Amino acid sequence: MTVLRKELRAGAVSFLVWSAVVGGLMAVCVGLYPSMAGSMEDMSALFAGMGEFSAAFGLDKLQFGSIMGFYGTECGNILGLGGAFYAAVTAMGLLAGEEGGHTAEFLLTHPVSRVQIAVEKLAALFFMVLGMNLICLACGAGGILFIGEEADWGDLLRYHGALLLMQLEIGGLCFGLSSLLRRGGFGLAMGLAALLYFAGILINLDSGLDWLRFLTPYYYADAARLFAGEIQAAPVLAGCTLGALGAGFGLWWYRGKDIA
Repeated sequence: MTVLRKELRAGAVSFLVWSAVVGGLMAVCVGLYPSMAGSMEDMSALFAGMGEFSAAFGLDKLQFGSIMGFYGTECGNILGLGGAFYAAVTAMGLLAGEEGGHTAEFLLTHPVSRVQIAVEKLAALFFMVLGMNLICLACGAGGILFIGEEADWGDLLRYHGALLLMQLEIGGLCFGLSSLLRRGGFGLAMGLAALLYFAGILINLDSGLDWLRFLTPYYYADAARLFAGEIQAAPVLAGCTLGALGAGFGLWWYRGKDIA
């Protein structure tokens, strides 16, 4: 577990910064709800009637005037994007960072196999993404309790579970891509996460692009669909499979890779 501990220590500062920023923004958003509650009904009706803009972000389905609708729209977007970017950037640097930082020569001289190295790095990614999501859940749920609102805790937990699964899927894909690179791919990681996000928006805009639900995790991590009970098992299973294939490819490729 030496590599696992090393990765957790190396990523501690990044983990704390991302968790504090994303969790803090979520808490602030929830804290703003009471001051905005009086005008929420008018805003909800306004958003619902904005045509394709409303459909793109699920505002035609969510009750923006309720705490759950507000949480799914505001806090969900913060964690959905922030968490995905964190998972993507962290995963993309796990394997490529060893060559880019010229530490692979030192690491591979130790009596540990490449598979063990990659597995422990993958485990570090899982623990860091899980830890960030637990902190953000605590910030969001704590904020709701602090302002004294009644929430559907079952839907809230399912929503956070979907967001966690989405981030792990993106992390698995980026981990696989990381094995192909010889230096960190920050731009590639951010671009992939953004591309999947916009693919989720396109599904809402054009029913002919419904097949994208099997490619983007933003489909099953969408608050409007989840709260309405419209999420099907097939896209979730497809997402889990893609994430697992990405991680598995990374393990397989790194095992026989010619390290520069």
